[in-house]
Amino acid sequence: MQVDVLLGLQWGDEGKGKIVDVFCPKYDLIARFQGGPNAGHTLEFDNKKFVLNTIPSGIFNEGTLNLIGSGVVIDPIILKRELDNLRTAGFDPVGKGTLVLARKAHLILPTHQLLDAASESKMGAGKIGSTLKGIGPTYMDKTGRNGLRVGDTTLPDFKERYEKLKAKHLEILSHYGEIPDFTEKEEAFLQAIEFIKSIPHVDAEHLVNNYLKEGKRVLAEGAQGTLLDVDFGSYPFVTSSNTTTAGACTGLGIAPNKIGSVYGIFKAYATRVGGGPFPTELHDETGEKLRQLGHEFGATTGRARRTGWIDIPALKYAIMLNGVTELIMMKADVLDTFEKIYVCTHYKYNGEVIDYMPYEIITNTAEPVLEEVQGWNQDITGIRSKDEIPAALASYIAYLEKALEVPIKYLSVGPDRVQTIEL
Repeated sequence: MQVDVLLGLQWGDEGKGKIVDVFCPKYDLIARFQGGPNAGHTLEFDNKKFVLNTIPSGIFNEGTLNLIGSGVVIDPIILKRELDNLRTAGFDPVGKGTLVLARKAHLILPTHQLLDAASESKMGAGKIGSTLKGIGPTYMDKTGRNGLRVGDTTLPDFKERYEKLKAKHLEILSHYGEIPDFTEKEEAFLQAIEFIKSIPHVDAEHLVNNYLKEGKRVLAEGAQGTLLDVDFGSYPFVTSSNTTTAGACTGLGIAPNKIGSVYGIFKAYATRVGGGPFPTELHDETGEKLRQLGHEFGATTGRARRTGWIDIPALKYAIMLNGVTELIMMKADVLDTFEKIYVCTHYKYNGEVIDYMPYEIITNTAEPVLEEVQGWNQDITGIRSKDEIPAALASYIAYLEKALEVPIKYLSVGPDRVQTIEL
């Protein structure tokens, strides 16, 4: 058996959580492999809406085990709040034993969040657009070999380790100015640490590989998007982890030859949150229309997302990096009222027409070359089979498949899990 991977091909917010929820009955294990509570996976079913930040999106399927993997950074306060909210809604993953934590996953401390805010404030107009959840500083401590991990919480000297790392953070913060009072946050953190001891801690790399040996099916769930990858995204306007297929290997402890199908998710248009290049961004009424119709506001931060037309060079780049085998197109219904839609096929850059994302795209503007495509101009939210797909939409799908050279196997026509059509 091999691990299938599901991840986003744009700048995040593609709808990964919904598709994991749709797919999870076919899998025995859903495993988050990177990122932290800067993710916001929105799921809708039975007239209910849920937003998950850290917990894998298979949590609503009782027959599936959910793993928060070693590559994830965990805020115990947010994780406890997520689980409390699920329990209130009638779901109890801890009580039913459907959630486990990797011992090697790193912890986000309250002082990590203070460092995040101080650093972002210092950058002024050049700020990254951080969610201020402490993600970057936590990964910095991880690579700096200073971090605290889930497995440390059960050690007798955990409090001493915590105080040592906190002292280091306070020393750094003293150079930024006055340190905000975080007494309440620290108390909540230590209480949440006690809570997460009640969730089974596992050696995730052994768990995943043993599942494969036993012939069980595993799906790795990505957070953020490919174009936010710390190595291959639009650096420095990126997240602090590897959001690509390779991140599933390092974040879960699986070998590259264990990767099976790679599902790449993208919107029928494009969005981005925070700073950084976005060649097809629309600053006009059309961009605002996409934002309103698509409810393009961050599930975690509530921030308005930047909107634009679909970008073929960027998608082809993401497909190449991830080895995508199947595509899933989301939010096609947002384009229902557009008589004409547009596709970026190339960029005009430094006097040339190119079909790839250049290194200097951060400092030099790439102008999109747009091609007009006929819209379907009708409501598709009620269709449930491929036979009902309007001809113009079918033509748009075929156009993208030819340009991207990978088949589109699923189409989303609304936020509910039933609004997913297999092609």
